[in-house]
Amino acid sequence: MKFNSLAILSLIATVSLGSIQEVTAYQTPTATPVATTGINQIAAAVGQSANFRRGEHATQGKVSIVKKNNTRYLQFDRNFRTSSGPDVYVILHRSSAPQIYGLRRKDYVLVGRLRKFSGSQSYAIPANLQLSGYKSVAVWCRKFNATFGYASIGG
Repeated sequence: MKFNSLAILSLIATVSLGSIQEVTAYQTPTATPVATTGINQIAAAVGQSANFRRGEHATQGKVSIVKKNNTRYLQFDRNFRTSSGPDVYVILHRSSAPQIYGLRRKDYVLVGRLRKFSGSQSYAIPANLQLSGYKSVAVWCRKFNATFGYASIGG
């Protein structure tokens, strides 16, 4: 219960400051633990990379799952580029090819607000999130529920 109270206080403080810097799976009611058959599935995801594909907007570049100092990251390469838009996030989605419109809350988890629309950037994957249940990384506009682009990562 202490964890939920801290997450709610953190979210309220962030919203009251006028902008959300990053929303993690800890604060997202859509982040549901996924059963896994073992740690090898998660470890296998580290080192994977894939090219972004077009969704609602042209999106290009490559995303990789890397591990630094026991933390996993989604690393976008320097060639990453997508259109600008409001309320844009990086998400992990259960499908290898998420719908362009109308994603359902139970099918994705927010990793963080997109920091910039082009160039190299990285996003920490929450330690308690099991990657085995997610098959793509997507750039997604929450306001219009539109997938700008995606990269299939998990088989």
